[in-house]
Amino acid sequence: MSLFVTGYYAVLIAASCLAAYLGKRSIFMGIFSLTLISFLVGIIGGAGALRTITILVGILALAAGISYAFREFLVNISGPNLARELRTAPLTAAFGMFVIFTYAIAGIFAGWIAPHGEAEVISSAFAPADANMLLGADQLGRDVFSRLIYGARNTVGLALLATVLAFVMGAMAGLLAAVKGGWFDQIMGRLADVIMSIPSLIFALLMLSILGTNLAVIVIVVAVIYSPRVFRLTRAVAGNIVVMDYIEAAKLRGEGDMYLVRREILPNATAPMIAEFGLEFCFVFLLIAGLSFLGLGIQPPTADWGSMVRENATLISFGDITPLIPAAAIALLTVAVNFVVDWMLFRSSGLKEQ
Repeated sequence: MSLFVTGYYAVLIAASCLAAYLGKRSIFMGIFSLTLISFLVGIIGGAGALRTITILVGILALAAGISYAFREFLVNISGPNLARELRTAPLTAAFGMFVIFTYAIAGIFAGWIAPHGEAEVISSAFAPADANMLLGADQLGRDVFSRLIYGARNTVGLALLATVLAFVMGAMAGLLAAVKGGWFDQIMGRLADVIMSIPSLIFALLMLSILGTNLAVIVIVVAVIYSPRVFRLTRAVAGNIVVMDYIEAAKLRGEGDMYLVRREILPNATAPMIAEFGLEFCFVFLLIAGLSFLGLGIQPPTADWGSMVRENATLISFGDITPLIPAAAIALLTVAVNFVVDWMLFRSSGLKEQ
């Protein structure tokens, strides 16, 4: 048995015993479960498998440390009320906020962070990584790292714009449908059902094939596809509010529909709508990346993560993970946003940690 394997198991057993002695039951169960899993994996995969587990645990520990530090940073720069809420945020939500913050910085300051232009050819096709190109070159000799940074601005920015438009359209229609009711509510509801009955990817491909693939068309088509989702949620939430006594009192005072929406309904529907905004962003983001992968999204030479996966896909045959990097960037942002949305839904539901 090698020195690494002996030290690995010694550290795990010592840590589990210490956690049990201090009465940290959840920590003990986690560490001892890892010990048992490592024992089985070690028998099958040997020392190499244990080294892989060590690396993964180290990455998780690093992510947990960064999440904790970023949460404390947000607590210290926030006001008293927000700081109190942030202290109760789980590390997963803090990690999600850190990833979102990192992507935002990369997108806003892409011109300063990226060492080369997004369409600048600086090397030969599929050149390996070196000091000048951290992730190597793509099929045209452009720096993959620079295009990845610019992709944060283009892909995420376009998805955010389409989400905002979809949210404005769907939320306003849902709020007005709840207030007005009658024929307006019925027409908007049936229209939303018709749009939602068509698969989103097929509908987007059809519309973009007919109308073209410029950015304005992409934003409008994607917004039309996902606004019915927002409409249905907003209509359901607002429908529970319009039957309240204070709404009836406002109507008796002679208040108009826009006053009811702006001053009475919207403030009481903010929490679930913010959470819905995060979920809609994930759907829109994945759809735009998928369209770009199929060649009908953001067009070259503009950097986009979906098209980067398609352009460098041939490298997979040679064991190169470069095409997986933009795919991992898409997955990481989606997971991060869902972490934050889960926390916000937990808070808005009124549940409390025990």
